[in-house]
Amino acid sequence: MKIRYLGHSCFQLTESTGTSIVTDPYGDVGFDLPRVNADVVTVSHSHYDHNNVDAVGGKPIVLNKEGNYEIGGVHITAIKCFHDDENGAKRGENLIFKFRMDGIEICHLGDMGEECSSSLLEALLPVHVLLIPVGGNYTIDAEQAKEYVDRIMPSVVVPMHYKTKGLEIDIEKVDEFTDLFDDDDMEEVEVIESEESELEFFRDDISDESTQIIVMERAK
Repeated sequence: MKIRYLGHSCFQLTESTGTSIVTDPYGDVGFDLPRVNADVVTVSHSHYDHNNVDAVGGKPIVLNKEGNYEIGGVHITAIKCFHDDENGAKRGENLIFKFRMDGIEICHLGDMGEECSSSLLEALLPVHVLLIPVGGNYTIDAEQAKEYVDRIMPSVVVPMHYKTKGLEIDIEKVDEFTDLFDDDDMEEVEVIESEESELEFFRDDISDESTQIIVMERAK
């Protein structure tokens, strides 16, 4: 399966069969969403920087409610949680989306605001590839995101929802998160600064013994 980073919290996930999913397409955040088609669009919540479904071509099915779905051979689970740490009192609800593509479990946390709990972990696991917000302010911050990584122990982590060039949203840069893993004792975690906007994974790439944190370039 392939992961293409379109910026902010938006990814295009493509299974080997060709089924394509776009997550959280954004509106005017300071840069434009690339032209992209999809079979499915997932929306974690209704804020403008996550719900610009009209920008995605191909007449996709839009998923914005909790539930289990099977579309184009891809199993999708939408799990309800909160956009803040006050049970939604500040920012409402958020949907986590899990996708099983080519035998790989991908989890997109959306604008996760909750602290990591055992009950939530039970609903999420297993996770091979974790797409996680790290910028804080509107979501979990870098230290909270690290706790999710430490407890989920995915094979691959791709940070999202952090400050990048042109982004007009008040959140922190990705190095606030990646710097937390700069420890000589953490040999099982590798931080990779990729110059690519697209990555391809096979089931054999998934390791239970180590974690790669891959900071991707935004597709333009």
